[in-house]
This record gives sequence, C-alpha cells and structure tokens, in this order.
Amino acid sequence: MTLRNEVQLIAYPDRIGNNLADLHEFLDTYGQGRLGGVHILPPYPSNADGGFSPLTHKEIDPKYGDWKDVERISSKFDLTMDLMINHLSDESEEFKDFLKHGYASEHADLFVHVDQLGDITPDDLAKIHIRKEKEPFREITFGDGTRGRVWCTFTEKQIDLNYNSPKTYALMEDYIKFLTARGVKLFRLDAFGYTTKKIGTSCFLVEPDVYDILKWVDNVARENGAETLPEVHDHSSYQYAVALHGMHPYGFAMAPLLLYSLLDANSVHLKNWLRMCPRNQISVLDTHDGICIPDVEGVLPHNEIQALIHNVSQRSGDPILRRSAANVHSVGAIYQLTCTYYDALKRNDDAYICARAIQFFAPGIPQIYYVGLLAGQNDHELMEATGELRDINRHYYTKEEVAEAVKQPVVRRLFKLMEFRGSYPAFDGVFHLQYSNDSSVAMCWRDGTHTCELFVDLIFKKATMRYLDQKSGRWLTQRL
Repeated sequence: MTLRNEVQLIAYPDRIGNNLADLHEFLDTYGQGRLGGVHILPPYPSNADGGFSPLTHKEIDPKYGDWKDVERISSKFDLTMDLMINHLSDESEEFKDFLKHGYASEHADLFVHVDQLGDITPDDLAKIHIRKEKEPFREITFGDGTRGRVWCTFTEKQIDLNYNSPKTYALMEDYIKFLTARGVKLFRLDAFGYTTKKIGTSCFLVEPDVYDILKWVDNVARENGAETLPEVHDHSSYQYAVALHGMHPYGFAMAPLLLYSLLDANSVHLKNWLRMCPRNQISVLDTHDGICIPDVEGVLPHNEIQALIHNVSQRSGDPILRRSAANVHSVGAIYQLTCTYYDALKRNDDAYICARAIQFFAPGIPQIYYVGLLAGQNDHELMEATGELRDINRHYYTKEEVAEAVKQPVVRRLFKLMEFRGSYPAFDGVFHLQYSNDSSVAMCWRDGTHTCELFVDLIFKKATMRYLDQKSGRWLTQRL
C-alpha cells in the first residue's frame, strides 16, 4: 500500500463545523484537487485530553457522527487515525472490570502494576521522563477495598498499558484490524515512547524494547494494508531511527527550523537538515500540539534555539515546560511554544507562503493543520476559557467562519500551491538541494522530463517557482 504523495489535512472531528459530516462537506468543497489525505484527530469516546483518552478505538463518539461518516471520507482521501498504543481510558470496560475484580479480572494484565515493579528509589524516580506535575502513578481502590497503583504517564484518566502482557498485543491487533476495515491507511502511533517501563531508566524510548514494540505494530498494520507514523517529540535523531526501522518519521524539526530561518533570514541550518532528513518523513509545521523545541535539538545550535524561543514567545501564550519526577517545579527548559504558525511568523502573508512552499518542496508527504490551512490566529479566548495552553491553536471554526477564512488572499495563494504540489509529477521523483547563498534556499524535484524548482529569498520573504510545462515544453515562472 502506498500513500498518495499529496498534501494531507490534520483536523479535529468537530472544529470545522460541528461534526464529521461537516468535515466531509469541507473536504468535498475545498479539498478536492488540493488534499490527498486527512488525519482525523481522535473521534473515539474519550474522557480527557482532547480525545486522547479513548474508552475504545471501535466506536465513534455519537456527538461526532458514526463510522459511515468516517468511511465516506476514507473512500475519497487517504485516512490517518490515531492509535493510542500507550494508554486506555479509566472509563474503558477493561479498566472498570479491573477495578471491580482486582487481579482476578481477565483484563488485569493489560495495565502496569506499579507495586509489582519492586522498590522505586528517589534516584529511580528522578530518571523517569514525566508529563505532569507529579509522579506518574495513581492509587486505585478495588471492589474488595484493597488498594493498588497503576501507571499514568499523562492524566489520571489515561491508564498506561503493559507491553509485557500478550493481552495488550491482542487488544492492539483487534483495534488495527477493526480500523483498517474502515479505511485507515496510516496509523499515527501516539506517545509510543512511553510504552517502555524499566525502573532505573527514563522509562521513555528505552532501546531496543521500544523498537521491538513498534516493529510488531508496524507488521500488523502492514498485514492489514496500512502503514505507521510513530509520534515522538525529542532529539531529532529519534526520527532517523524510526526511518531506519522502515516506518514514517515525523519531520518535526522543520517547524522551529523554518521559523528560525525566516525570522533570522539564515538558511545554513535549514539546508544542512534538508540534505539529510528522512525521505519518507511526514512533514508538519503545525499540529494540535505546540511548536516543540526538543525536535530541533541537534539541528539548531543552542544559542539560536534560545533566540528563537525569545522571538516567538513575544507572540505566543505561556510555554509548556519540561519536568522531572523528582522535582516537578525545578525544570525551566521549554518543551513547547503555544502559538499558531501564522502568528509565529508575525501574520506576514509572504513569510507564511515561503514557509509552506519550503515544506511542500521538502522531502516527504506534507501535512497541514486545519488552523494553518485557514491562516488562523491565536485564540486567546479559548485558551483562557479552558486553561489548556495548546488551545490557543485549536479554534472551533463555524461554517460561516470557514467561508470567510478561505477568502483571505493568503489562503487562496496557499490553495494554488497545494494544487500544484498534488498534480505535478516531478514530486514522485528525486529531490535536489541546489546552490544558494546563506540567506536563501533553492530546491528542485526531477522525475524524467518533469522538473520543478523553488527559490526562496529569506530576506525579502519572496518565493518563486519555475517548472517545465509539459504541454508547451516551455519553462514557466510563477511568484507564489
């Protein structure tokens, strides 16, 4: 199975209109000829974390629609959906049965029993990579009144799964078969790095265990006609490791790297990355998460990262910090910047088109987040209402707002660029980085007689495309 080499959309099931039917209408109206695929963020029944705390992967929350709505979309577009391989909701039937029957439950082995892991010393605790302001354990009370502890990397409602148990693999295989039967072509493997629990380590991306788990998931997906996209925000070397194991890595480094390049008019580090980035990557500039800083470590020098943080922070909400399980208040390193990509580039239409042009010409399949597609601005009102910093980039668009957003000149320019990216044959060929000075970037794709080139002036924020027109046999030049 091969994914279409066209732009993909990332969208919630209820933030372009009210439900999946409205999303389908949007895709039919604005996606044909521009989009080859869509990543629908979790539409499953969920009780936390914006859909990422699924009760099951085999149901659609009725407020979004049903599987027929999903299948209407998958019949026209390559469908990506999330597979939460790290955790399950505490309201899932499996966990509720475990609470009721304790270790006698048939589902008990699905979950990580902290008290069976042996002594966990303060030094052990200090090493654990955590995502909240406390240790990643939750005390639970069973039906008979006895107590135990389970592992919760994220919220208390998201119960981590135990990959030392065959039951966990059986559950994942069941989910994969069910979802591929409904048209899923690509599984985003959410938070896979936290699946490895070994006391005395960070319990995050523990090698080689984590790749053993990933390869198993990938093999099952491929047996059922799908591919995998493991999701990890950390040092850029992990994306290369994912690629070497035959899976699609995320090109997460591109988002902060392009911001630096455009804001500082410096292409040196961008071109170094373009020479070596995985050719099978899925590239993104914006997602439902913030702009992640760890992804560019090892690509941008530390002082340039700090300068970028200072620059973008002036236009973003409060940053999300890294933390330590031993001292959750002591860590000041920035994990994510909370900002729309359009705002990060100072709402400069030309700079924004330059960024998207470079993304679309870079190796891999490009994805564009729905807020980015509509050149959305920071939603401070939503962020303040929910208290979730990342909601600054998660606006709920009404149909009327969408109709107005697509009229923006920058969106119309973006649509034309997407149409070219999805239709010109050279993008199925070979990528070349051409010579340019340190304040510009020149890129080229060639496939037989088809050739297209992109030149971006980072100082003046101007993007120019040149391509060989097959009908006339002439070179055509277009300012984007």
